[in-house]
Amino acid sequence: MAQQDQPNNLDVTSTMFWHEKQEWVKRMRLDFSRRPEFPETEHMINDEGMLNQQYFEPPKDAISQPERKWGDEEKQKLLEGIEKYGIGHFREISDNLLPEWSGNDLRMKAIRVMGRQNLQLYKDWRGNTDAVKREYERNKDIGLRLGTWKGGALVYDDDGHVLRAIEESNQISPP
Repeated sequence: MAQQDQPNNLDVTSTMFWHEKQEWVKRMRLDFSRRPEFPETEHMINDEGMLNQQYFEPPKDAISQPERKWGDEEKQKLLEGIEKYGIGHFREISDNLLPEWSGNDLRMKAIRVMGRQNLQLYKDWRGNTDAVKREYERNKDIGLRLGTWKGGALVYDDDGHVLRAIEESNQISPP
């Protein structure tokens, strides 16, 4: 855009233009960014109208943590926790064996280890590694037979076929 086409014939290449614009920006920040009804905005802008860079840094706990890897060692500790504390006691397992994993993380891992999406029927159940493997295979067999084995876990159906199959299986051989 040619200089004569710009409003008020401003010379946007001049140092004075940019200085005046910066001063206008600072005044706008001071007028509109600090709001008495929002006390948290008090430190957003310093008294000269410049942004407080520290205000915009994410809180320390919001910074992403290094990626964790789930491996054989973690799986073995989860199995130890299931044997010692039982299904449903994932907070205790987390606190005592796998502190870098939350209780909910461990619940999700237990779904894969047990091979069942809904762990409610296993509440407080304790089993060693061999018992967990047997339960996994039992759940997998039911899921494959009924077409409800999804993503490595037995998923309940709306018609109750899965629940009936679990109950029948439990009568023959309790977990």
